[in-house]
Amino acid sequence: MHAAVIGVSALLLGAGAINLGLGLQASLLGLRAVHEGFDVVTTGLIMSSYYLGFIGGSLVAPSIVNRAGHIRTFSAFASLASAAALCHAVVVEPLSWMVFRALTGVCFAVLCLVAESWLNERSTNMDRGRLLAVYFTVNLAATSAGQMLLTLAPVTGYDLFVLVSVVISLALVPVALTSTPTPAQISLERVHPKRLFDISPVGFAGCLGAGFIAGALWSLAAVYGRESGLDKDDTALFVAVMILGGLVTQWPLGRLSDKLDRRYVIAAVSFGIAALGALVATGVASGGNLIFAAGALTGGMVLPLYGLSIAHTNDHIEAKDFVSASSSLLLVYGVGAVIGPFAATLAMRAFGPGGLFGHVGVIGVAVGVFALYRITQRAPVPLDQTEPFVVAPRTSPMAFELDPRSETGAPD
Repeated sequence: MHAAVIGVSALLLGAGAINLGLGLQASLLGLRAVHEGFDVVTTGLIMSSYYLGFIGGSLVAPSIVNRAGHIRTFSAFASLASAAALCHAVVVEPLSWMVFRALTGVCFAVLCLVAESWLNERSTNMDRGRLLAVYFTVNLAATSAGQMLLTLAPVTGYDLFVLVSVVISLALVPVALTSTPTPAQISLERVHPKRLFDISPVGFAGCLGAGFIAGALWSLAAVYGRESGLDKDDTALFVAVMILGGLVTQWPLGRLSDKLDRRYVIAAVSFGIAALGALVATGVASGGNLIFAAGALTGGMVLPLYGLSIAHTNDHIEAKDFVSASSSLLLVYGVGAVIGPFAATLAMRAFGPGGLFGHVGVIGVAVGVFALYRITQRAPVPLDQTEPFVVAPRTSPMAFELDPRSETGAPD
């Protein structure tokens, strides 16, 4: 395993640098939008545009990579993402930011597909599950670390935008200099959404709900922190602990779901999200260190919801269909993430900053109630016929090729 990680270290470094820069950029834009006096709904539209770009990038990325090659594609879109970061500082205007943010979403989708197809090519059935876990950990740790870079300079100047650009540009170095052979052409299929819902209603609803919740939280948590009276450094820490909370709980909750009907775990996690959302929205858990504890616990509930929903869907399909079904669920998640920030800002306009967590709580209740309803309508899959839980990055369909539950991964 050590040799396998060393063999893909350039790709892991590149992916880590991309997530470090984009993690900083997301919170930076939210804080800068508050400083510039952007209306909260306008800020939500800016953040939603990232996920709209992400969906578009996911659809066109395979043809771009197949035509231009992995290294050239990675270089081109890392450069575009770097330039878009600087453009935010040069043109401070909502509509322009929507365009730049959508372009960033396109770039991230393409960059993730390049990195993950490369990782899949370099893995074997013996190590690809562990490589996926390492890749997932690197991405989340880098995104969390990106929040702390907010403390290095004021959000009102150019410095942090320049830092984002520099970090993303540095991602090019290990990838451009790697001697690792590039993968073969990428071929992806997807399952029609209606068929996907028929196969696994709870998996579909869980991924959609996860998009509504996570899209809103990751886009607007920094805005919530600032509007709630946290200073810049505490806001950065608040968002960072949310991400780290999700990193810590992925495996325990996943292993628990291997021993039970996963729908009970999905329902419990969803109601946990709703309870935490209510505590924060009403101000019960918004003072002193309680807000950081609530943030960590909320992230610990929100981040695993997507992976649990993927795992539940996988229990109802054949291994040969896993990649195509999971790729479609990624788009379902993306649709939720497009709508989520905008819907959350409507709640924030009506109820103040706590409206963000009110939005989170309402979606949590909806997913939890639906999961309990479905338990009464369909017998569970016998435990000896289920596949073990595996972490599921919300990055590109190629991540599912790395999943050991798939039959389409790299050969031994």
